Amino acid sequence: MKRDQMNWKVRDHWGWKEFVLLLLLQFIVVIGCIKFVVQPMYSRWLDNELYAGTLMGVTIAIILMLGIYVIALRPNSLSWSEVGIKPSTTKDWKIIVLYSIILLVGAVIIAVLTSYIGNSWENSKTEAMQQNVTFFTFLIGFISAAVISPIYEEIFYRGFIYRWLRTRIGLIGAILLSSLLFTIVHIPTYNAMPVNFFSAILFALAYERTNSIWPSVLIHGITNGIMVLLVTLG
Repeated sequence: MKRDQMNWKVRDHWGWKEFVLLLLLQFIVVIGCIKFVVQPMYSRWLDNELYAGTLMGVTIAIILMLGIYVIALRPNSLSWSEVGIKPSTTKDWKIIVLYSIILLVGAVIIAVLTSYIGNSWENSKTEAMQQNVTFFTFLIGFISAAVISPIYEEIFYRGFIYRWLRTRIGLIGAILLSSLLFTIVHIPTYNAMPVNFFSAILFALAYERTNSIWPSVLIHGITNGIMVLLVTLG
């Protein structure tokens, strides 16, 4: 069993074609088309950046998950376990709690250190929620940040991207490069980019240590949820 769990770190069933196609899906279709064409349409239709941003998250989640299935899994007759969707153990909760605390403390330290730069670009969903704080807007913001985003981002960036890199350039290279890609796609929230990079490192380490994507999903979701709560209370 242990040897089977380690297989994803030394080999996979994909080549350059799957990697390039999924990167093109993210950077050309999602960022180049969805974010610049579809998101403004959602904003006009809904007249609310929180609702539009949440719908955007659902749209991106559907596109990326379909992309993984159509490009990486189905042609090779693979199950979703190949991208880390496999059971975790009760022992993994130690990592979940520890990494969540490290991420929250680290995010505060990074935020304080980068606050002197003065470069800030607020998330439109955050601004919309702060302007009209109700239980419903909090619930929508929480679901978007603590449920939708962690699931599809961890499956895509850790389950596929990190794993693909891990089998080819090793632990350190895979962590750094996958974290860099994860950070780049969060532009233009420049003030959050150092935290994004730091969090991506912890998410990759959680996947590395547990052989399951769910611990990183939970760490991602817990910390995002706490951030939404702090924004609401603030």
